[in-house]
Amino acid sequence: MVVGLLLAIELGLRSLFGFGNPLIYVKDEKIGYLLAPNQRTKRFGNRIEINQYSMRSATIQKLPSPSTLRILLLGDSIANGGWWTDQDKTISSLLMNSLGSKSHTQKVEVLNASANSWSPRNELAYLQRFGTFNAKVVVLLINTDDLFGTAPTSLPVGRDRNYPDHKPPLAIVEVLQRYAFKQQPIPEMHVLNNEGGDRVAIILDAIGNIKTLTQTHNCQLIIALTPLLRELGESGSRDYEIIARQRLSDFVKVNQITYLDFLPIFQTQSDPKSLYQDHIHVNSLGNKLVSQEVEKSLLGILN
Repeated sequence: MVVGLLLAIELGLRSLFGFGNPLIYVKDEKIGYLLAPNQRTKRFGNRIEINQYSMRSATIQKLPSPSTLRILLLGDSIANGGWWTDQDKTISSLLMNSLGSKSHTQKVEVLNASANSWSPRNELAYLQRFGTFNAKVVVLLINTDDLFGTAPTSLPVGRDRNYPDHKPPLAIVEVLQRYAFKQQPIPEMHVLNNEGGDRVAIILDAIGNIKTLTQTHNCQLIIALTPLLRELGESGSRDYEIIARQRLSDFVKVNQITYLDFLPIFQTQSDPKSLYQDHIHVNSLGNKLVSQEVEKSLLGILN
């Protein structure tokens, strides 16, 4: 009876919630970490597919066919969508479906190169490693916290339960590791998280290098910035965030980069909280709004 009960629990955790088959990460000297290529799983009923280039996208050819319009979305967990977003409801999928419905002569691909907690420093390293995949436009989707991102590191891989480097032996084991035991701190992360210097300047420099790289590959760049949920409240953005946001705004004007600030866009919504999964990540409704606004900018460039 005990064995039968454990077996039933194991099967239930796997089939209903997807435990036992988490996404795996791999270390990278320059990028910090990547989602391991060629993965498929389902978490809490949501399908997740990672292709051969560690993108949350279907398998692709390195170079698109002449009749294919390709867009590259770069970002962190907001672009990725995480376990709470089905593959078809990610920002990249929504964009691809909408643009595809408007194009009668071209196939449309919107690639999704993203991973949890990436910042422009990681995303620049990804572009330097893999290139732009002959995209016509690169969309860099960042959030307010990304303006203070630290240097890429592989320290969490295999040591933080959110960045596993291998599958657990059982779904029950994964549940226990995630919910029954306290996450042990990584001592070296303390030094990294207290990185000194002007972090905003370093991030802007990374964005500048992304701009240069996209120009070299003959594609346009769009930068989209989403706010934290608390920035939409009565207190608004904190002083240091206001300064960082202004520095980004000044930077994109000087460098003539198409820029989408979602703070005023979200503020026009009757219930901005309804756009969020938590304090930072947008939900399916937020994904839809972001994709619609990005699409407007894309069409303006492409036309």
